[in-house]
Amino acid sequence: MTAPPSSAPVIRTVAMPADTNPAGDIFGGWLLAQMDMAAGNAAARRAKGRCATVAIDAMEFLKPVFVGDEVSLYATFERIGRTSMRIKVEAWRRNRYGDDAELVTAGTFTFVAIDDQRRPRELPPAVT
Repeated sequence: MTAPPSSAPVIRTVAMPADTNPAGDIFGGWLLAQMDMAAGNAAARRAKGRCATVAIDAMEFLKPVFVGDEVSLYATFERIGRTSMRIKVEAWRRNRYGDDAELVTAGTFTFVAIDDQRRPRELPPAVT
């Protein structure tokens, strides 16, 4: 893909110096956490309530993210089951001084809707 999705990003943030690893590069764990938050936000909106991450699959760290980059995270539902949702998340970086964006990371997250006792619950019907 040469351009970010046309939908609005779920999260947009800036990579800061505190987000680096000992070598000075943006820490992959920071990016993974941002992706989990983006997927969690999409899941909670679809579930109309609390959700929990149950799996992360097919993570691909394609290119580095640098301090000062704007990182935009896009979430797309791949599958919606009775209690669970499979969500693809893409992370795109844009240098703060430019307009070109590039895909840096992609992964698939599975969430389960949960009740107040943290047990799986059925998803509400989709609103169209």
